[in-house]
Amino acid sequence: MSKKRKVTALSAGLCAAMMMTTAVVAAYQYGVSDIAHLQKALFGLDEMKAADDVNADGYVNGFDLAVLKRQLAADKGEATAQQYPATQQHVKITGRTLQKDDVTWLVQSGSAVEFTVTGTKASVQLAGDSGIKNSNNNTPRYAVYVDDALLVDSLMTTESETVTLFEGTAQKTAKVKVMLLSEAMYGGIGVKSVDVTSSASIPVQPVAKKELMIEFIGDSITCAYGVEGKSSSDPFMTATENFSKSYAYLTAQQLNADCSAVSYSGHGIISGYSSGDKNTDSLVPDVYALTSKHWEYNTPWDFEARKNDVVVINLGTNDINYVAKEPETRGQEFIAGYVDFLKMLRGYNPDAYLICTMGTMGGPEIYDLIEQAVKDYSEETGDTRVTSYLSVTQNIQVDGIGSDWHPSAITQQNSAYVLADKICQALGMESSQLGLNIAENSVYTCESNADSGANVYGYVNDYDKSFWINVMMGGAAETDIQARIPDLGLKAGGEYRVQFDYTCTAADDIPLVVQTDKGGKALLEDSIAPAADKTHYEATFTASDTETATLLFQMGKQDNYNLTLYNIKVVKTNQ
Repeated sequence: MSKKRKVTALSAGLCAAMMMTTAVVAAYQYGVSDIAHLQKALFGLDEMKAADDVNADGYVNGFDLAVLKRQLAADKGEATAQQYPATQQHVKITGRTLQKDDVTWLVQSGSAVEFTVTGTKASVQLAGDSGIKNSNNNTPRYAVYVDDALLVDSLMTTESETVTLFEGTAQKTAKVKVMLLSEAMYGGIGVKSVDVTSSASIPVQPVAKKELMIEFIGDSITCAYGVEGKSSSDPFMTATENFSKSYAYLTAQQLNADCSAVSYSGHGIISGYSSGDKNTDSLVPDVYALTSKHWEYNTPWDFEARKNDVVVINLGTNDINYVAKEPETRGQEFIAGYVDFLKMLRGYNPDAYLICTMGTMGGPEIYDLIEQAVKDYSEETGDTRVTSYLSVTQNIQVDGIGSDWHPSAITQQNSAYVLADKICQALGMESSQLGLNIAENSVYTCESNADSGANVYGYVNDYDKSFWINVMMGGAAETDIQARIPDLGLKAGGEYRVQFDYTCTAADDIPLVVQTDKGGKALLEDSIAPAADKTHYEATFTASDTETATLLFQMGKQDNYNLTLYNIKVVKTNQ
């Protein structure tokens, strides 16, 4: 089912009442709180009222929101200095935050405030917590974006900071976002106020909430631990932890969703990271219901404040060492703990779709336990709105590595492409398939024309899925031997990039073609040259129809040579 919601018209009775009281509606004095209410009403989160029909046409819809915003932004003619607290009346708040004395504290990875500001000059006032006393490079990290462009990326080291958003002679309107980039245990960032010089009636307004809300529960992978580290030997630093490069944030961006994170490095389901002993100090189920585990924000979280449509659970990586010491008994303990956590999640998120995953840093044996836990939970409860999938393990040689062997930015992005597609499948939304490797599940094969004397042997290395093809006799034509990468599911209008690395001892070039399975239409025709050293190849093509195709390497007509293909991908590059 599509996530699009229809705007609901007012009931006939209310419409009639409104038609009779147009003068009252026209005289109604609106404020910023009315914008927030109207946005909620349009999504069915608040009850509609007569005053919501701003243009008095008998219906409450997006036109009323547009008219209301224009009215509130009307120019008063005189610019004055004004200050607005970062509360829900003035800013959109996403993620787990805590309100203290009109200061919004961003306390979990990716928590943020967003607003539009109109004026000739604007700034935002920030505050630091106890985290400013952390050791060097481990104080809270935050970012400020203006019109989606990064303005500030900094570590918080003082009790207060002022960030100038813009300054000039002409009045302008800009969209602003302040976001916590580092994880909860290292402290938060307080957003105190937006200061603006403006002649607009209402210069600071919250941006609209997005239709889809996704919560991400995880460990260091979700926090984007070390995503900006230079090598696997780099230690942890908040200076190299950047949630904006996490698969979680990137997934939400791709799906145009709001997101919230509950993520702590080293945490697990039944044991946090350890050398094999049980670590019960680092368990996500114990702290999930809190705003943050950090002592300054250790308060119950209000799950009614913004209900989740999807909850993604990416845990288990830190349980591995404990479970591996006694896999039979501890494996059952892990399954039971995971089932209990799913029950807890369902209690707090009665309508959300639950998606379970892990595997980016390895551990397929733990994923098998997760798969069993999901099965046991569904059978026991009858809950069908839960699924699981195994994340693709990071390819260090191809995509690089972050601090302490954590995922690189490329790996995080690749994980986001896959998860976005999984969420679309779960919710019944059409997936753009952006970034997906549509050759991921292809079964590589070789074909030869024995009648022409062609003879070939090929095999796939299970470790890295490299494809080794040895030609003994090539036959009479190039098509007498073909290495095949089949089952490429194409979408009409899709733009695709074919990429791989290879070595080849042939004497002449080898043709390659992407050919539709129905009709045999060539979407790409090219060739690769002989190469003693590993060589990279890339080419692009566009699919005209939704259909399946095959990538073919036409290896006939040459004798006694080898072609080895590595990291074969066919990736969709457009939305």
